[in-house]
Amino acid sequence: MSSSQTNRGIAVTTQAGPDKLLFHRMSAFERLGCLFEFSLDLLSDDHNIVLEDLLGTPACVSVLLPNGSTRYFHGLVNRFSWAGSHSQKSVYRATLVPWLWFLTRTSNCRIFQNKTVPEIIETVFRDHGFTDYVLRFRETYRRWDYCVQYRESDFDFVSRLMEQEGIYYFFSHEDSKHEMVLADDASAHSAASGYATVPFFPPDEGRLREIEHVYHWSASNEVQTGAYVLDDYDFERPNADLLATSKSQRKHNLSKFEVYDYPGEYTKGQDGTNYSRRRIEEHEARFERVRGSANVLGFQTGSLFSLDGHFRSDQNAEYLIVATNLELTTSESETGQSDSESESELLPECSFEAIKSRQVFRSQRQTPSPKIRGPQTAVVVGKAGEEIFTDKYGRVKVQFHWDREGKSDENSSCWVRVAQSWAGKRWGSIHIPRVGQEVIVEFLEGDPDRPIITGRVYNANEMPPYKLPDNRTQSGIKTHSSSKGTDQNFNELRFEDKKGEEQVYFHAEKDFERIVENNDTLKVGFEKKDSGDQLIEIFNNQKVVIGDAKAKDGSQTIKILKNFTQTVSKGNATIAIEKGKRSTTIYDDDALTIKTGNRTTVVSQGDDSVSIKAGAHKTEAAKSILLKVGGSSIKIDQQGITIKAMKVSVQAQIKAEVKGTMVDAAASGVLTLKGAMAKIN
Repeated sequence: MSSSQTNRGIAVTTQAGPDKLLFHRMSAFERLGCLFEFSLDLLSDDHNIVLEDLLGTPACVSVLLPNGSTRYFHGLVNRFSWAGSHSQKSVYRATLVPWLWFLTRTSNCRIFQNKTVPEIIETVFRDHGFTDYVLRFRETYRRWDYCVQYRESDFDFVSRLMEQEGIYYFFSHEDSKHEMVLADDASAHSAASGYATVPFFPPDEGRLREIEHVYHWSASNEVQTGAYVLDDYDFERPNADLLATSKSQRKHNLSKFEVYDYPGEYTKGQDGTNYSRRRIEEHEARFERVRGSANVLGFQTGSLFSLDGHFRSDQNAEYLIVATNLELTTSESETGQSDSESESELLPECSFEAIKSRQVFRSQRQTPSPKIRGPQTAVVVGKAGEEIFTDKYGRVKVQFHWDREGKSDENSSCWVRVAQSWAGKRWGSIHIPRVGQEVIVEFLEGDPDRPIITGRVYNANEMPPYKLPDNRTQSGIKTHSSSKGTDQNFNELRFEDKKGEEQVYFHAEKDFERIVENNDTLKVGFEKKDSGDQLIEIFNNQKVVIGDAKAKDGSQTIKILKNFTQTVSKGNATIAIEKGKRSTTIYDDDALTIKTGNRTTVVSQGDDSVSIKAGAHKTEAAKSILLKVGGSSIKIDQQGITIKAMKVSVQAQIKAEVKGTMVDAAASGVLTLKGAMAKIN
């Protein structure tokens, strides 16, 4: 008679074909928030099954329960091996795992923005084509501005996010699939059909095995922390108090102790309250725990049951099963040789862990978060056409080299803060990295979710402003005009440190404005007593304003050791003293030469005085010299001297002499000659 699973209370379905692999024994482990693992020993008459043919294929163990219903253990084969022989049959060993397990065989580096953790989890699942899951949430979840998966498996990534948010999971099984149930509250659980109440019988009572019951029960309480305290910092609200404290409801003599942690990974007070509550619930879930053994086939992780008949009345309560380990064998001496008259007996041994159903369950945070131990570089990005893309804090966005999904645009990352040499209250330094530049990025506490730019570096596309190594003695700052500036549009402050050619060079692409609120001192050549020349060249106009109506003084003093030359090449020179005097002192010669044009001196009010204390005064003109006061005048020209006046008086203290080849004295009226003695030759 060939091997068959007909009339057996347990059967295996695999891709190998009907009755090709027969059940021998199974060890099935499940825990809330963990991957299940079903280890099967299978028998077959076929000694040459190709092992790799079953990898990744579905398989299911169906077990007939005493109440007439069927329980299924469905999974995917992740390991299949030939393990020897038994009763002339080959023994094959298969391990069944959930579809979630296959995320341990993937890893990625990617960025999620403006998503909740459930949305992120669903994205990861669906990216791999997995849709057999259901969400049973009562809580609402914050939207993460920025969440990074970095060099970790997809399984580790979603696991740590679920642990952070207080989400756990378990699996329900059917004959053709298993479904992942994501939960955060006791309302997600129910009792398995026919197992709402399970009796307790001590092992020494010798009850028949046909009666499903709990025969070993161990209850324990364990000291947990009495409070969980979190804190964090929000740079947009630097003075905000984000301290969040949640106290345990499970009291004991030393429940005053607390756990404090920072950073709590939140910037809103309500998020901090939620996280501290979930952390204390995580501890409370370990405060009271029962462990037991039973011959119950219907105990499933994630299901509820009520214990009945325990001699400690406080133990007769409703429980949530958080873990099971079912060892299932048959009583057959040779699997597959049974017929309708001789059915094999199932021998279940189920060890389990449970908590009171009123206690909220939270998985322990055991999945490590990735840490970036050192700096990375990234490229600054922004909106199309933008050369400088920033916000009010001077933050920028970057494209990481490891990010395969980023489009090098304004959505490639979150806003990343930029370290500056100074950052005061409306004072400090500011250099905003520009689109295309390569920057150095570090991460606060190594957290990929918390990048900060700490420096900039050149690369083959973004070369230094000075040709190197030829100009290795040069340093400075050279900017680039934006937008659409060329290599010829820049501001620059450059230092040349080559010995003997030291130089400070300043270039303003357009305007240069300098404000000095007190003194301004410029010394050229004094430090080393070298030749210290200054050249000022102004292409268009210059205007100098000294003093203000509010100033106590508004003077200018110029001291020149040797020569002073002013040249007006074309145009006029005007000096206006609106109020006050002008004084010019010359210790040597003074020469004024007007090569073309006239000279005019106008004294509107007051006198004009020329005093020569020693030496002579000479006035010379090629045509004429005219002295005029009112209607009187003296004119000297090449023809002679003409004196005109209403009255002319010539008075000499000693002698007055008039000589000439001809001398005329004529009067239209009276001519008077008067003297002590008059001689007419």
